[in-house]
Amino acid sequence: MTAQAARVRIGMIGAGFIAGYHLDGLRAAGGADVRVIAGRGLKNAAALAARHGIADATADWRAVLARDDIDAVVITTPDDTHPEIAIAAAQAGKHILLQKPMARTADECRRIIAAANAAGVHLQVSFMHRYFEETVRTRELLADGAIGRPYALRMRNATPGPDWGAWFYSRARVGGGVVMQLGVHGIDLLRHLCGDIGQLSAQTALLRTERTLADGSVVHPDNEDHALALYRFDSGAIASHEMSMSEVAGCDRFTLEIYGESGTIWLRSGRGPLAIHAPRYTGTKEWVCPTLPAREFGARQHQAFLDIVRGTAAPDTTAADGLASVLVAEAIYQSAELRREVAVGKTEGPR
Repeated sequence: MTAQAARVRIGMIGAGFIAGYHLDGLRAAGGADVRVIAGRGLKNAAALAARHGIADATADWRAVLARDDIDAVVITTPDDTHPEIAIAAAQAGKHILLQKPMARTADECRRIIAAANAAGVHLQVSFMHRYFEETVRTRELLADGAIGRPYALRMRNATPGPDWGAWFYSRARVGGGVVMQLGVHGIDLLRHLCGDIGQLSAQTALLRTERTLADGSVVHPDNEDHALALYRFDSGAIASHEMSMSEVAGCDRFTLEIYGESGTIWLRSGRGPLAIHAPRYTGTKEWVCPTLPAREFGARQHQAFLDIVRGTAAPDTTAADGLASVLVAEAIYQSAELRREVAVGKTEGPR
């Protein structure tokens, strides 16, 4: 398509829980026409399409890729299907917004990236938290030296755990547990704000060996539901990262504290979405809670994707970042098994 095209024609592949977020985000961003939804069953796909005013539904994702009225696809299927579907989408010439985690392993990520590069299509991995208004403003504050050099960070990712699909609790299907399903959000956010993680040490645990899902079915997980990691960034900064899929109240996506040489930034804390204590920067010894732009949930992320597809914005780095987050996750599992600090693998080149 050309940069002058007014609207981007979208195919949604996946009709589960997270698909609704992407459909709402595309609507809020404007400029997208979702033409079809594909799901594992036609009934669910048709119901989702009807709720969002979309004309077509199918149980065959390949039929979406065969259509010549589709510019890009949003892939929200289970993790073990990502390589097959994303590679096929690239080969069909479709731009791709791929739900995180990018894939179950770093090698699978590299295969997807190679296919997108070979086809010349844009590949974006859906790290929604980096598009939150408080995250965008925090990145600006750090770049402006508001708190000086960051020294230490504390990240928390915690939820009760997904209750809408048994596949989340199968290591074979998702490549891990809380680290891959929830922790990669925090890993990406930490890297987005403070750069590469060079070394880490970690522990993991499976503490809830039986879960009852929303439909009443019972599953017995074989993947971890708790993890604690300590990161050492290439910059010298250090961070702790707590992950849980058994916290009843959860923590509303994430909480993050950043401690620098001349100030502190808190995100999504009891002080609100964003709070800064940096007397030299703000001119006050009090905490300051900046006013953030009001946008509909998901609008900023999907606007960025649509602008890249149109050619009106430069491609982002989320494909490489998707690989990097999985490399950190793999290092967490290695460290937990070996019970020592390990180096994080590098992203360069397909293997």
